[in-house]
Amino acid sequence: MAMAMAASSLGLSFSTETNFRALEKPTCIAPVFKASSAFAVAKPIFILHKGRLSSSGTTIIPQAAPVADVEDGNQAETDTVPTPVVIIDQDSDPDATVVEITFGDRLGTLIDTMNALKNLGLNVVKAKVYMDASGKHNKFSITKADTGRKVEDPELLEAIRLTILNNMIQYHPESSAQLALGAAFGLMPPKEQVDVDIATHITISNDGPDRSLLYVETADRPGLLVDLVKIITDINITVESGEFDTEGLLAKAKFHVSYKGSAIIKPLQLVLVNSLRYFLRRPSTEESSF
Repeated sequence: MAMAMAASSLGLSFSTETNFRALEKPTCIAPVFKASSAFAVAKPIFILHKGRLSSSGTTIIPQAAPVADVEDGNQAETDTVPTPVVIIDQDSDPDATVVEITFGDRLGTLIDTMNALKNLGLNVVKAKVYMDASGKHNKFSITKADTGRKVEDPELLEAIRLTILNNMIQYHPESSAQLALGAAFGLMPPKEQVDVDIATHITISNDGPDRSLLYVETADRPGLLVDLVKIITDINITVESGEFDTEGLLAKAKFHVSYKGSAIIKPLQLVLVNSLRYFLRRPSTEESSF
């Protein structure tokens, strides 16, 4: 019912008062925490500390024990390191969350990544690998183990994303120089930081009479997906479904949004764009944050 009321595909149930903190050994508990009336109460899988989930805290990322070699057993360096890409797609499959991972031809079978996702209470129900000009694509469908349904909690979606990126850094350390997460967890942090003012682009277009398409491109950081959804829903705009892409140091989000069952009118579009732009340029972060 909450999904039908507020976010028919993403579900997007989240707490506005939680913050993942880095711990050496994540402990799995499921406290109940506050959620807006439009959303169902989520069951987080980490210890949550009071405060806002955003880039002000580092998200706990479940991971397997480190290994000396990369997943496919090949650590050979090349002149050009491909751009890591992680896509979380909520649109293409009504019954599962589709994840696609690309890192040139360097990815192995990603067995460890799938095991790490299982530690989040998820099942990988199907997977396939295909090649094209951009490299090897590992694509798999994920459902929640307890319900058999797609992931609907933005905090869990963010945990999925960061888990995948962390495993990529762990098994392909050369990728850390091209990922925002590499600044916190990688052996080789990015050589250049993205200028948020330059990198941020926001557009809204009509997507039929009942909804609009919101596109956001900005500098990546942990907690970004949850923060974007919170900003949107704080002004009573419904997030119905979407796609969240991590492309190197950038994050690109596409959300189908509506207001009271209709496409967003121009004045409200302006409010949404200004709210997002203000937050992305001036996030509520601590000086020592990621």
